[in-house]
Amino acid sequence: MKAMVLEIQGVPLRLKEIRIPAPGPSQVLVKVNACGVCRTDLHVVDGDLPSPKLPLVPGHEIVGTVKAKGKGATKYHEGDRVGIPWLGHTCGECTYCSMGMENLCEDPLFTGYTLDGGFAQFAICDEGFCFPVPDRYSDAHAAPLLCAGLIGYRSYRMTGEAERLGLYGFGAAAHILIQLAIGQDRRVYAFTRSGDSQGQQFALSLGAAWAGGSLDSPSEKLDAAIIFAPVGGLVPAALRAVRKGGLVVCAGIHMSDIPSFPYRILWEERIVRSVANLTRSDGEEFMKLVSRLPIHTRVQEFPLEKANEALEALRMGMIEGAAVLIIG
Repeated sequence: MKAMVLEIQGVPLRLKEIRIPAPGPSQVLVKVNACGVCRTDLHVVDGDLPSPKLPLVPGHEIVGTVKAKGKGATKYHEGDRVGIPWLGHTCGECTYCSMGMENLCEDPLFTGYTLDGGFAQFAICDEGFCFPVPDRYSDAHAAPLLCAGLIGYRSYRMTGEAERLGLYGFGAAAHILIQLAIGQDRRVYAFTRSGDSQGQQFALSLGAAWAGGSLDSPSEKLDAAIIFAPVGGLVPAALRAVRKGGLVVCAGIHMSDIPSFPYRILWEERIVRSVANLTRSDGEEFMKLVSRLPIHTRVQEFPLEKANEALEALRMGMIEGAAVLIIG
């Protein structure tokens, strides 16, 4: 099969012919139809996330069709459409798994990082760690739901009943999340790169109550803010934007160092917390939610062979919505 392979971090992917993997016990072989290009893929390729499996096929927003099953795999049938997310395996035995916090498992495996992913014509996955994909979405438009949507949703749930919600970094996750928040009668404030008028107009077109630069002050104090951009300097900015008792959620798997800031902007019971990975229950809950809510994804499509161009466009902030590889 054709695959885009990472051999050395910091070096562009190579298009190679590699063996189609065979599904093991409780695994399924999936013909990949589309795979989203996520900022986490960029962090893996660029070396921000250390110690990936090498050589590696990146990609963890996979939508495809089951083509074969390993021994004991009974959950899906050949021809079923499934989505494969970031979390690919957990031990099921550690303290965190036993507490229902498998996103913090002590011995996990991650698709497109420690397991081969979807920048290829085929992928294998544990049948217990993939999800049915709602029929209302095409393959390309479903792909961003598998990480941008799932991590965005987990971050969103952490904001509780926040009525005024700030989103820092208006990319793949934020453009999905804003639709969910507005559908639940919340006011959304979008923060983009300074001078990114196109991104601000995109946010306003999706219903944002306000849009501005990442260091601008919103028109009113926020109840909570979610930071999707991997920029530690946004933490003090978000703390200044939230009200007393407000919450700042850092949603990325990687962020540059947070600079020192005066205690007074944290005082008055403001909170800073992070999000790590996802659980299978997050995925099941989110997929049921998007199957009935009018949430639309905006995608920019690239052929598999152009994965490096898609990563570069993401790196330069040139993607409106989400980048998706179409696997022909």
